[in-house]
Amino acid sequence: MVRPGTQSAGSDQLSRGTNQTGVRLYNERLVLSLIRRQGSLPKADIARRTGLSPQTISTIVNALELDGILLRLDPLRGKVGQPLVPYALNPRGAFFLGLKIGRRSSDIVLMDFVGTVLARLHQPHPYPTPRIMLDLTRRGIDELAASLSATERKRIAGFGIASPFELWNWESQLGAPPDVLAAWRQADMRGEIAAISPWPVYFHNDGTAACAAELVLGTGEHGDDFLYVFLGSFIGGGVVLNSHLFPGRTGYGGAVGPLPVPAASGGYQQLLRSASIYVLADKLSAAGQDPSVLWHDPSDWGELGAPLDDWIAAAAQSLALAAVSAVSIIDFRTIVIDGAFPPSVRQALVQATRTATSGFDLQGLAPFTIAEGTIGYGAREIGGACLPLLANFTQDREVLFKENG
Repeated sequence: MVRPGTQSAGSDQLSRGTNQTGVRLYNERLVLSLIRRQGSLPKADIARRTGLSPQTISTIVNALELDGILLRLDPLRGKVGQPLVPYALNPRGAFFLGLKIGRRSSDIVLMDFVGTVLARLHQPHPYPTPRIMLDLTRRGIDELAASLSATERKRIAGFGIASPFELWNWESQLGAPPDVLAAWRQADMRGEIAAISPWPVYFHNDGTAACAAELVLGTGEHGDDFLYVFLGSFIGGGVVLNSHLFPGRTGYGGAVGPLPVPAASGGYQQLLRSASIYVLADKLSAAGQDPSVLWHDPSDWGELGAPLDDWIAAAAQSLALAAVSAVSIIDFRTIVIDGAFPPSVRQALVQATRTATSGFDLQGLAPFTIAEGTIGYGAREIGGACLPLLANFTQDREVLFKENG
């Protein structure tokens, strides 16, 4: 089994002197994380917010500007004293590749330093296989990297993989034949991709990766502590505590799918059996509709009628129970819901979940918010691209990429 949060062998050879996109020192990552949250800051504000001396900040910022990681903006005039010069992230300062392994489709993206997706490859499939993933990876390395200049290609900091853990255990939901499930059990996808990638390779659960995208690239309006829920073919998620990802002891932190919720037939079932998109696909098939629209264009499902309405109602009831349960354990300020569906579906699902939540007895709980995610259907592959960003340029490196004994 692939160990979550690990990276490919040889990546520690990166150094400031030989590769400008190598792992930054702690104080450098502190400064970069602060500027990413604020948009731009002058040196004086960075020193005040970090508690580091002005001389230390000046040395760090000047070095990051020299490396092409930061851009010096126009001075802020109109105030007493010398004009303040703000610094911002350079979008072309670093680049990242991210792969999402999905049940019905997979994607690979090229992302710049501020989170803009520059290019994407989309691969629908009846079910994923290790061979399909390796072929897509080769295409991504060849085609997406080729869209950059030779100088910019040297600034690719890594390749991130966002994948469900233990795909071989999801026989009924994956719909793959036994030989494919056996291939996944034997596959070391991170190791096989590392063998063909010119850059360090990072691997994490797809829900945690999508949560990383929301944390790093979202609007920042969810507060310091939130539970992130992403509805793909399988539902998953992630946890943010004190503005940092919390992957948990084994990388399953926030994996909301196994939460028990009432089943329509009585008793209980896992949340993933009511609030996953594969359930909607089954409803469409039962109604004589083609479910392939769900995977070919997540941005536009068209008019799906009663099956979609029924699915939203059932999913919202289960999500409301999951939200109340989560807030009862950890005092989350926000429950964030996103997924591989059009924004209109996300809006309807969030509103239905809010309504369902209001039907619970919330006495003893601090007020919390059910909110829409901001990244959308591409959050998992974008989150994959965020893994090397987190590893090299943010304070989350120690949490996500520590070696487990």
